Amino acid sequence: MKKIKWFLIALSTIFLLAACGNSGSKESSGSKEHAEKKEIKIGATAGPYADMVKKAIKPELEEKGYKVELVEFSDYIQPNIALNQGSIDANLFQHTIYLENFEKENNMDLSALITVPTAPMGVYSNVFRSIDEVKNKATVAIPNDPTNAARAFNTLRDAGLLEISKDADPLTVSEKDVTSNPKNLVFQPLEAGQLPRAVESADLSTVPGNFAIAAGMNLLDALTLENMDDKYRNVVAVKAENENSQFAKDIIEVVQSDDFEKVIDSEFKGFGKPTWMEK
Repeated sequence: MKKIKWFLIALSTIFLLAACGNSGSKESSGSKEHAEKKEIKIGATAGPYADMVKKAIKPELEEKGYKVELVEFSDYIQPNIALNQGSIDANLFQHTIYLENFEKENNMDLSALITVPTAPMGVYSNVFRSIDEVKNKATVAIPNDPTNAARAFNTLRDAGLLEISKDADPLTVSEKDVTSNPKNLVFQPLEAGQLPRAVESADLSTVPGNFAIAAGMNLLDALTLENMDDKYRNVVAVKAENENSQFAKDIIEVVQSDDFEKVIDSEFKGFGKPTWMEK
């Protein structure tokens, strides 16, 4: 009986060790697979930023040995939901302010990897051919949401049409911060999506770049383009837990490459480059 008892104990020990060994092997294999991730999905809204992934990011990543799938979205909600759920690995469609607000409101932990060239807001007109021609009491269509309205007032200020209080936060500027309006401009707040059409009805229209491109407008036709704060420039975003992953590092390296900038210069004319690209 003693021999049988010791035999069973020994046999149980062998099975336990084997189970631990297999568990460790699977964990090691899983960690290695995660570290060497070579198939990635990048989400982007249809239009210029999907094109940026397709033309300037995807080819360079594929040269590094990645298989890259572009996933296009038609709204500004689903790309972050998909990123948070892990159905995509990165996205490109939003600026830092939007990202920070979205993750806070939706209890997500996302990170901006790197800022990319972004279509700036422009001041467009079918009435005037230059800023110098703007007449007294000209009507100006501006976005009715606070973030884009601030951009509009800053752009009009930079064009010399307004003066804004030096104490105003550039990210929250509104009409109440205007200290001088020498041409008595009349502001007409509209939904951002209506601003391209407002070029036909208002003397001037301040159109965010993504809406201008979607409407088939040429950024270089603007009377003046926004001197954009980097917080308004779009970013490549990932889940915070992947911020230091190899694929994230390779995305940063690709965006910082000379080849990426060459594609931007040839295919995305009028896009404002982030501060780091100007150094």
